[in-house]
Amino acid sequence: MKKNTVFKGIATALITPLDETGINYEQFGKMIDWQIVEGIDALVICGTTGEASTLTDAEHRAAITFAVQHAQGKVPIIAGTGSNDTEYAHDLTRSACEAGADAMLVVTPYYNKATQKGLIKMFTQIADKSTKPIILYNVPSRTGINIEPATYEVLAEHENIVGIKEANGNITKIVETMARVRGKLDLYSGNDDQIVPLMALGGVGGISVLSNIMPAQTREICTRFFNGDITGSAEQQYKLYTLIDALFSEVNPIPVKAAMAAMGFCKDYLRLPLTTMEDTNREKLVSLMRAHGLNV
Repeated sequence: MKKNTVFKGIATALITPLDETGINYEQFGKMIDWQIVEGIDALVICGTTGEASTLTDAEHRAAITFAVQHAQGKVPIIAGTGSNDTEYAHDLTRSACEAGADAMLVVTPYYNKATQKGLIKMFTQIADKSTKPIILYNVPSRTGINIEPATYEVLAEHENIVGIKEANGNITKIVETMARVRGKLDLYSGNDDQIVPLMALGGVGGISVLSNIMPAQTREICTRFFNGDITGSAEQQYKLYTLIDALFSEVNPIPVKAAMAAMGFCKDYLRLPLTTMEDTNREKLVSLMRAHGLNV
């Protein structure tokens, strides 16, 4: 069963510019435009980095619709439509499909978690009702549950489930997963510090936080790898490591929102329980951004 690849390279898990009145769509549009000019391969809207968990339902749907309309087909728009409420995930997926999103990013259920049987049933039902491809998102550090390799193997048989955003950090598990699903599911790194290792296992790119502030430079990791310059790809990964580390010195998206604000893209505004970055961590982040040539 041949499935279409949603994108190859780097998709930016885009922040959502917020202020006291809600989403700032002027800033949102400028971010999308800049990402496209910088050559990004796709955009993820309303994911973890987009603060989906604190957006209202109306904001969530409106942000996806806006991004689709603003991008005008220049890059694939991947909508975050996961939930721990399966029926809500169904409805959000339906809405994003109707809005014209090119694919869905569906995270594992958080808090209530699930057995592996429950994961199979949930993802299958969402995929059954979707008219667009589904990328599964595995991030156990946030959700408390891991998609096991055998579970991926079952889900890989669904025609609408086409990829994995893998952020479990366990290379051994990812090797086992790819041994089971290679050729059936595209693998994307969900951790910016593991893009090269996962491409070495057959991955086709990553869904990135770093690319919010350095889209072209993050994409270069993949470009070099795909062109056969494995050493150059690894060198680019090493070069960006300290900045990646600083972007995760506090829970995502606190640091990247601070970084984008420092670059003038948005206000450094988050909704509780997220708070703005601690001063010492902010100073280190801004210093590293300057060292990497960013205008802050």
